[in-house]
Order: sequence, then C-alpha cells, then structure tokens
Amino acid sequence: MNRLVIVLSLISLNLAAQGVDEKHLKNVRQLTFGGNNAEAYFSRNDKYISFQSDNKQWGLECDQIFYLDVNKDTKTKKPNLISTGFGRTTCSFFMPNGKGVIYASTHEAGGHACPMPPEMGKKYLWAVYETFDIYVADLKGKVKKQLTNTPGYDAEATVSPDGKSIVFTSTRNGDLDLYIMDIDGKNVRQVTHELGYDGGAFFSPDSKKLVFRASRFNSEAEREEYKENLKKNLVAPTNMEIFTCNVDGSDLKQVTNLGKANWAPYFTPKGDKIIFASNHHSQRGYDFQLYMINSDGTNLQKITTESNFNAFPMFSYDGKKLIFSSNRDNGGTRDTNLFIADWVD
Repeated sequence: MNRLVIVLSLISLNLAAQGVDEKHLKNVRQLTFGGNNAEAYFSRNDKYISFQSDNKQWGLECDQIFYLDVNKDTKTKKPNLISTGFGRTTCSFFMPNGKGVIYASTHEAGGHACPMPPEMGKKYLWAVYETFDIYVADLKGKVKKQLTNTPGYDAEATVSPDGKSIVFTSTRNGDLDLYIMDIDGKNVRQVTHELGYDGGAFFSPDSKKLVFRASRFNSEAEREEYKENLKKNLVAPTNMEIFTCNVDGSDLKQVTNLGKANWAPYFTPKGDKIIFASNHHSQRGYDFQLYMINSDGTNLQKITTESNFNAFPMFSYDGKKLIFSSNRDNGGTRDTNLFIADWVD
C-alpha cells in the first residue's frame, strides 16, 4: 500500500471516529471514562452538570449522583459526590439557584445497600423501586430537604426553566403517572391519568408544556401484562412513544408513532422541536440513536450515527451545547460515557 493510500485510509478512519455524518454535532468531547454514566443535566449557568454513575473504579455498587465542571473530565480525578453514597439513586437535576440538586434515592426507606435488580426472565424490564423518594442536596452532598414521602415510586424529577415547578413520575395512585409540585414540594397535582408508563418528563423552554415518554396498549393482553409487571414493581420499556401536553395535562398529543422504544425526549432551545432516543430503525433491538422531530410530529431527522447507543440528550440553557450518553469510543467494553458537543442548527 503506497503512502497516499495509507494517508487517505487514516483520514477516513479519523472521520469515522469523529462521526462525519453527525452534522449537528461539532467538537465532540468525552467527559467520563468507565462505568455507566447517564442523565447529565446542565446547571442554569451552563458551567456544571449533574449526572449518575456506577463506575466501579470509584468504589460504587450502583448508581450515585455526581457533579462536574463541563470544562473538565473524570479521566484523572473522581468528580464530586452529591448523593449520600448509600442505596440507589437516579434522575438528578440542578435547582434554579445552582446551589442544590434534586435526585431520587432509596437510601432512607430502602437502607444503605443497593436494592437488588429485578429478575427479568426473557424480557427486558426496568425496576420501579417503591423506596425511591425525591431529595434536595447541596453541592457538598448534604441533604437539605425531602420533597416526597408518599408510599410508592417517586422519581424522574426535573425543574421548569422558570424555576417555579418540578415534574416527576409517581405510582402513588397505583399507576406510573406524571405529577407537578411547586419548587418547595408543596401543591402536588396529577398531570396524566391514562393507564401506562408516563415518565422522563421535561418542561418546554417557556415552562408551559411537558414532553415525556409513554407506553400505551394495542390489546387487552398488553394492558394486563403491564398491570401484572407493575404489581411486581417492574415495567417493560420496549414499546414507548413521545407525547406532549400542557402542564395541567390538557392538549395531550402523541408526537411519534414509530414503534419500539422512543424515549429520553428534550425540547430544543426554541421549543419547536424535540430530540429523543429511539431504536425504531433497528433490526436487532439494541441500537439507539438520537433523532429530532418537529413538535407536531413532522420532519424526523437522525442526529447520531456512531456506536449502537446514544441517549439522554440535554441542551445547555444558552442552546450552544448538547450533552448525551453514548457507548462510542469505549474500547470494546460495555461502558457508557458522557459526551458534550457544540450544537449546529
């Protein structure tokens, strides 16, 4: 092979590694190195992220909550722990003042040990731990307040851009529905009412609407299977679509009708489009890429092409950055890491 062919081959490999087809992403940079890292969300000044990780190199048995300066990474230094280090945690989000983070944890009702994962059998299932409650902690890890104290699952909390409200998912009524409460945890009101898993909700930039994932059923058998799983604190996430509604639950609309698993939605900075993860295109099932769609369900675009898992996208508040989880560049391991990129419209 002559020198020119070698050079062209190296250029081709380098372009593939950078994701040449990912035209909306520029200057992609890796933030974490090892374990499963997910659900990274920006502080209001876009200088920090909170995220969850189970990195064994940090002595973790299951997910805990950390925060990190976006200009740094975890390659040489463990990030700052926000959660207690006990139980299992999930779904963190910065409070409006940037000095606190909300997250869900089992550490109080469930004890210090990580709760046992579910017996999935032949189907892929998520555990809906009934010992999850929502807490606010400062950046040094001190729990300042417990926001929920109702029997059942309370998790998946995010904060409205106007800083007034928190949306979360709860089983307090026997189903997985969305609820909204004031920023101090008071005035809880139910948003969704239809049987099925309503979760992973985020507010629109003007704080007037919600986008979320939801499972709905095509047969009575599917409905019964959902209810039986939920009795065991389990849910099958393999068939979900993206929905929007007003914060009071009105104007409920199904945005996608793609089949398979469509989840982790987030409004684009202008609020007219939604970015989300989906495997609807996949023949194998486990191939999740990021897609973008107009809020009316038109103009579906593929955003990522690299690796077989890309999910949990969030835009910075200034709209210039996108952070997401991916198993690209993981050296053939099963690690899922955080990546940040400049967003190109």
